[in-house]
Parts: sequence; C-alpha cells; structure tokens
Amino acid sequence: MAVSFEVPAGAYRHWRLAVDGPVATVTMDVAEDGGGQPGYELKLNSYDLGVDVELADIVQRLRFGHPEVRAVVLASAKDKIFCAGANIRMLAQAEHAWKVNFCKFTNETRLAIEDASAHSGQTWIAACGGTASGGGYELALACDTILLVDDRAAAVALPELPLLGVLPATGGLTRLVDKRRVRRDLADVFATRAAGVQGKTAVDWNLVDEVVPRVRFAEHVADRAAEAAARSTRAPGGHAGLDLPPLDRTFTADRLDYRHVHVEIDRANRCAAITVDGPDGPPPGSPDAIDASLWSLAVVRELDDAVLHLRTNETEIGTWLVRTRGSSGAVLAADAFLLANRDHWLVNEVVLYLKRTLKRLDVTSRSIIALVEPGSCFAGSLFELALAADRAYILDGTLPDGPDTPASLTIGAMNLGPLPMGNGLTRLATRFHHDPEAAQRAATHEGEPLAAAEALALGLVTAAPDDIDWDDEVRIAVEERASFSPDALTGLEANIRFVGPETMETKIFARLTAWQNWIFLRANASGPEGALRRYGTGQRPAFDRHRV
Repeated sequence: MAVSFEVPAGAYRHWRLAVDGPVATVTMDVAEDGGGQPGYELKLNSYDLGVDVELADIVQRLRFGHPEVRAVVLASAKDKIFCAGANIRMLAQAEHAWKVNFCKFTNETRLAIEDASAHSGQTWIAACGGTASGGGYELALACDTILLVDDRAAAVALPELPLLGVLPATGGLTRLVDKRRVRRDLADVFATRAAGVQGKTAVDWNLVDEVVPRVRFAEHVADRAAEAAARSTRAPGGHAGLDLPPLDRTFTADRLDYRHVHVEIDRANRCAAITVDGPDGPPPGSPDAIDASLWSLAVVRELDDAVLHLRTNETEIGTWLVRTRGSSGAVLAADAFLLANRDHWLVNEVVLYLKRTLKRLDVTSRSIIALVEPGSCFAGSLFELALAADRAYILDGTLPDGPDTPASLTIGAMNLGPLPMGNGLTRLATRFHHDPEAAQRAATHEGEPLAAAEALALGLVTAAPDDIDWDDEVRIAVEERASFSPDALTGLEANIRFVGPETMETKIFARLTAWQNWIFLRANASGPEGALRRYGTGQRPAFDRHRV
C-alpha cells in the first residue's frame, strides 16, 4: 500500500499538540500498536515513518497555523523515557531502499525543526525527562536547547555502532561535532558507549545544555520556554493563523493529478513526467488577503507531496522529466508579491516552504531533466526547477502542433538569493561555481525572456535541439538514463549537485548517501548474522573483520 504524507488536521496517533499563548508543547506518546507495517511494536517511544510523518505535519502546522507560537517544547509522555529512536525491528525487516528513504525523510524533518528555529522565530527546546537514545537523541539534537533530567538513570546515547553495526543516520554524528561542537575524542567515546552519558558529564561534554533534578524539571522547562519566547523574532500576536486544508489530489495507477501539478508515469522507460502549472490569476492585493489557495503556497504543497510520493512509493521510476506551462509574467508577479511582503510572517513562511521543497528535490536520488518548450513558464521560482535539474534542454523554435511563441526562460529575483541550496549558495551560483563571472553575466539579464540561443550562450541550459531533433534527443536521454546502474547514478548525482562549501546539511546527506547507504547493504549490519538482524535475539553478530 502506498504511503501517504498527508495527515488530517489534528488527527495524530502518536503525538499530542498543546498551544498556550506563545509556547507550544509537542508531546511524544507513540502508540505501540501503531506501526505502519506488521511485524513490530513501537515500544519506548520508538518510531517508524508514520510517526515522523505526523511530526513533520506538526512542524508545518505550527509555522503556518500558529503565528503566536514563539517557543516549542518537545517532550515525552512516557515515564523515564524520552525516545528510544528508530524502531529496530522495523529497520531489520525493511528493504534497503525503505531504510535509506526513511533516514532521508527523518533528516528533512529534523532540518525543518532547525529551520523553524533559525528563520521562523519558533525556538525548539528538547525536554528530555528520561533517556534519549539513538534517533531519540538525534531528535533532541535538532532542537536549539537540550534539557536532561538528572535522576541517576536518564542518559543520552548514540548506541547504533556498538549495538546495531550501523551509524546514527539522521545526522547524529554530524550534528554532534558540527552543531554541538563536541570534541572529536569525546564524540568517539560517546558513540561507542552503548549506555551513553548521564548528568554533569553530559553537560561537560556539551551533549546537553543543562541537567535538572526531576523535582524542578517541569518548572525549569517552562522558564526556559518563556525566555526563548521573549527573545523570539516571531511576528507579534494578533495575526490569524492559516489552516492548511487537505490537498485536492487524484491518484490512479500511472497518474497523480493536483490542481497545479500533474504526474504521468511511463513504466516501460521507468520515467515520470512532472508538469507544473503557473498561476491562473494575479496575486492578492495584500498579505492579509492570503489564503491556502495562493498559487505560490498551493503549488509548493502539491510539488512537495508529489516528490515524496514518487520518492517513497515509486522507487523504480528513476528519471523525472520536469515541464512547466503558463505565463512567465504571472510567475514573476507571484514572486514579486512574495518578495515585496517578505516581512509579513505568512509570506515569509511561504518562501521558506518553497526553499525547503526545492532542497528536498536536490537530495532526491532521481535523475532530473528539465524540458523548456513553447508554452513553458520557467521563470523565477519555477526556473529553480530547471536549475535543480541534472540537465536542461530548451527547444530552439516551435513544434508543429504547439504554441507559436518559441520557448524561453527568465531569471528572476527568486533566483538571486532567497532560495539557497543546502550548500548555502543559490542554484545559479552553484551552476557557475567554476566561473563566478558567468553567474554575474547571467544575472544581468534578470527579467528578460531568454530564447534558446541566448540561454545556451549564457550556459543556462545543456542543449538546444531544434524541432527536428527534439523528440529524439529527449528519447535518447531517457533511454540512456534507464540503461545505467541506479546505484551509480545516485552516487554521480550526489557528487556533482553540491559544489562549493561544505555545510552541516550537505555533510548529513552526503554521508547518508555514501556511508550509511553502504553500511546498510553490508552483511555486518543487514545480513542474516549481522548486528541489525541479531539485536535482541541473544546471539552475537558475526562480523567480516576485513576493513574496507
């Protein structure tokens, strides 16, 4: 059965959300019998994809629906346990692709928490009233502040290596040394000590910010939340939140249709054609008139859902062809409205959501080819789709049965800063990392429709076939991609999409793609005698002792 990434508003099985003025409390209370697949119980607040889908929905709804919230406390309803991390039985029985996609989605959810703290003025505080182990500690690491109860029992731990033969795959090790700045030798001890670290030592090693006796823990958490709310840059109260209604979507065997996004699957060529429609009207007159039908918000919600659906449920569909259709002027007008009103909290959230969705596209292990044809609207925010692609083709001329106006693309203000990649650079700067002057030359054409010859000369597209060669060029590209090893393509794309500076974010996904992906395949972890399979059986794992 296909996984859905939509959660009906408030219909959470594993979480409780309470809002009290400027402070929200998100309480983890995982239903043991609520696993997404048979064969395991979600004991001790362990989680699977379904638990994390709900958390992602909560993070999103807090940002859009609760402008009054300035601090978020992440807590547990379980006695003496914060979170035991990803469910081990689930991981042990899952197919390889499921494990990797699960880790990728949980990373994106943790990054959304960090993005909310950094850019939405909603500071997250982990209130660990019990042990936070593995992915549970990684969940705490996503928060700005970690508070641990001091009761001689509660600990923080990353036991994946000693117990399971794998790595903390939701960025645990990277956040440990890059974000928490734990000294590397202490990080080594910590990550090989299955029991973890408690009390003052956890503070001294910078694994947590404070330890607090249980008798004062609740009061101390409330004080820290109130202080964080007082420091917040979140917009002042009085603004109504925006409810995000269910998506209007239709799924059939080989099609996904939303209002603005349409996907057609060609199983023979293992290819999905994704078409994104531009606005069908002007933007509203003021930010106060925004509702969920705003094109910029509606289209990014649909695109995000389509990407997640294809990534999780259609793993054999390895090539995505991306098209747009509509008015480039209308797209630029929608972008201009957002940028002119960026100081409005809701407009800011729409731009940040667009940024996160494009980042999700960047780290998706699919070959992406943009097709710029007559009638396209690759302009501004939608031009980002072409810049995110591994290749972009523009038709030089027109097609016999198509629009009379030749294809073009347009650089807009959205391409020049508001939507950075995980490496901190714009996609335009990333494209021309070898030649910054080329990026500057391209930027001087902001707002100008660039036809095939100009786009090719500026280096904004890969090729510009004419109408005679167009169909063959596209067909050959799709067939060639389908003939290659998917594993090699994933490695190729992950290596060359992220040029320039390393960031915590690029490290997390690069290491997931390369290291954990490889470790999950190895018999030492996932084989019948591996640590992941034998955990909890009483049998010791059998390791191939050769270092690779």
